[in-house]
Amino acid sequence: MKTVVKYLYGFRDWIDARFPLTKQWNEHLAKYYAPKNFNFWYFFGSLALVVLVIQIVTGIWLTMNYKPAADLAFASVEYIMRDVEWGWWIRYMHSTGSSAFFIVIYLHMYRGMLYGSYKQPRELLWVFGMFIYLLLMAEAFFGYLLPWGQMSYWGAQVIISLFAAVPVVGDELALWIRGDFVVSDVTLNRFFAFHVIALPLLICGLVVAHILALHEVGSNNPDGVEIKNNKGADGIPLDGIPFHPYYTVKDIVATVVFLIIFAAVVFFAPEMGGYFLEHANFVPADPLKTPDHIAPVWYFTPFYAILRAVPNQLGGVVAMGMATTLFFFLPWLDRSPVKSIRYRGWKYKTALAAFTVSFLVLGWLGMQASTVTYTWMSRFFATVYFLFFLLMPYYTSTDNDKIVPDRVNYP
Repeated sequence: MKTVVKYLYGFRDWIDARFPLTKQWNEHLAKYYAPKNFNFWYFFGSLALVVLVIQIVTGIWLTMNYKPAADLAFASVEYIMRDVEWGWWIRYMHSTGSSAFFIVIYLHMYRGMLYGSYKQPRELLWVFGMFIYLLLMAEAFFGYLLPWGQMSYWGAQVIISLFAAVPVVGDELALWIRGDFVVSDVTLNRFFAFHVIALPLLICGLVVAHILALHEVGSNNPDGVEIKNNKGADGIPLDGIPFHPYYTVKDIVATVVFLIIFAAVVFFAPEMGGYFLEHANFVPADPLKTPDHIAPVWYFTPFYAILRAVPNQLGGVVAMGMATTLFFFLPWLDRSPVKSIRYRGWKYKTALAAFTVSFLVLGWLGMQASTVTYTWMSRFFATVYFLFFLLMPYYTSTDNDKIVPDRVNYP
C-alpha cells in the first residue's frame, strides 16, 4: 500500500512539474476561503454546474441519433423515444434539464438580488453571469425548434418574425436568421449548429470566466460583509473556511437532493402537465396549420407577456429587450451602501417583493390566451417590473438601511 501511495505522489509531482494541478486545486478549492455563513440560497451556483453537465452529456447522446432535416427531425426524435435503448430516458433528462436549468438560474439570480451580490467589487462577476443567462436563453430558443413539432415550428416563426419590426433592416434581419422566407430546413440546420456547437462553447467559456472572477473577488454572504477585511495573523479570513471539504460536502448533499427531485420528474412527470413539454409538440410541424394558442416555454413567458402588453410591435420588442438587459445595470442602479437584504430598509424590501410578484404573474399571463383583461393585467405588472429598475437609484439612496456588522453572523 505504501508503494502505491508513493507512486501516486510521484505521479502528482510529475504532473505539477508540467501543469499547475496542485496550485489550481488549492486556489479554487482546498485553500479558497469562503464565508462560513452560507445558507440554502448558495446551493444554486453549484447546482447550475450540475445541470450544465447533464445537458452537455445528454445532448451529445441525443445528437448520435437526431437528424437535423425538416423531413426527418420529428421522426428521429420518435425513433430516439421508441427504438433507441434508454433513448426516452436521455430525451426526458434533456428536456427536464432545460427547465431545471432555468429554475436554478432564476433562483441563483434572485439570491444575488437578495444579498447584493452584484455590488462592488463584484460588478464584472454579475455581468459575466448575465451574459451566461442571455446565452442560455438563446441556447434554449435554438434547441426549441429541433424537435420539429407544431409548437416548435410556430413558436420559432413568431419569435423570428419579431426581428422584422426593427426599422430599416428588420426584414433582412429576419430573413438572415431564418435563412429562408419561412422557417424551413435551412433554419433547422443553422439552429442545430448553434445549439450543439457555438453556444455551448461560449457558455462553457463564460462559466470559467465567471468562476475565475468569483474566486478573484471572493464570495459574497448573507450578511454582505467582506471577509477579506478581517484576516488573522496568518492572512486567513477570520470568518472564512476552506471551500473543500466543508462546502463540497454540503454541495454534494444538495446535489443528491436535487437529483432525487430531478429523477422523480423525469420518471413520473416529464411533461409536467405541458409546461416542460407542450402537448402540441408531440404533433409533427405543419406549416399550413397554425395552433390555436402559440406560447413559448414557461421560462420565456414573463418576457412574452411584456411583449404582448405593448400595442406597437416595435415597442413590444424594445420592451422585451429592456426587460432582460436592465439586469446588467443593477450594480450601478443600486445606490445603497448596504448589500444584504437583512440590513436594507423597507423601501428596497417592498420594491423587491413587488418585482417578485410581477415576474411570477407575468410568467402566468404569458401562458394564457390573449384577452382584454389579461392584456391590461400584463401592462400593469410590466409597469411594476420596470419601475423596480427605473426607480432604484431613488429608493435605494433614500432608504433607512440598518448598520452592517463588522463580522459575519454565524448561528
